Amino acid sequence: MAKTIEPKVFLIGESKVNKEGLQALLEHLGVPDWTSDAPSDIELISEVYGRACYRSFGTNLNANITRVRKTNQSYITNIIEKGDGSVLEHGVANFFLTDVSRVFTHELVRHRVGTAMSQESLRFVRLTDLEWYAPTVIQESEAAMAIFSKTFESLSDLQLELAESFNLDSLDSFDEKKKITSAMRRIAPIGLATNIGWSTNMRTLRHVIEQRTAPWAEEEIRFVFAKIAELAIERWPNMFSDYSYEMVDGLPVYTTNNRKV
Repeated sequence: MAKTIEPKVFLIGESKVNKEGLQALLEHLGVPDWTSDAPSDIELISEVYGRACYRSFGTNLNANITRVRKTNQSYITNIIEKGDGSVLEHGVANFFLTDVSRVFTHELVRHRVGTAMSQESLRFVRLTDLEWYAPTVIQESEAAMAIFSKTFESLSDLQLELAESFNLDSLDSFDEKKKITSAMRRIAPIGLATNIGWSTNMRTLRHVIEQRTAPWAEEEIRFVFAKIAELAIERWPNMFSDYSYEMVDGLPVYTTNNRKV
């Protein structure tokens, strides 16, 4: 039976510091006692790479330096305001996005630089009951919701009928099942719910949050990236503290004045 769903966001991994390796590096650089108040490993990693570029762990490594920023927040803020975005590329977050439509994934894959994606394969996964996301304009119309529901129910029935006509449950050959399953997906709608893994560096994440929460972006991707933005601001506060939002058409639009990053 077809049913409506709501996209969900899971953070399943992120860059972690190798403490032994970092300490060995600091000793090699001559600053074994250097520490950071970074609230996350990703922000610490970006700070280390940035300071290494200028030998700015203290004032004793570079004769041109007479003072240094003392906190991770002030350091990361300065990087962002200056537009030194490459330093932010060292930290990577691993998201898993579930119950998103293929409308959404077609939009997401346009952002390729600094990302990696692994999407549920309908060559291997047989469709049965189709799930779908209903945009607000559809939800607000009783007639439209009825049409959408009827269409997804019908397409779900067709998947089951095709599976029965091919006797898929009786086949022993997985290769044969894959071939038939791949053919059957051709009558699946683009609004079908699916899952996709999406990994991104912090520089790209900042860019995509702005692009995909913008008022002109598609509603579902705005919904998903509003969730991602909220998570990013909470988890990596020094790296995303420059973002603010306003509500437009019921969804937050996240912006920053530091677009040159």
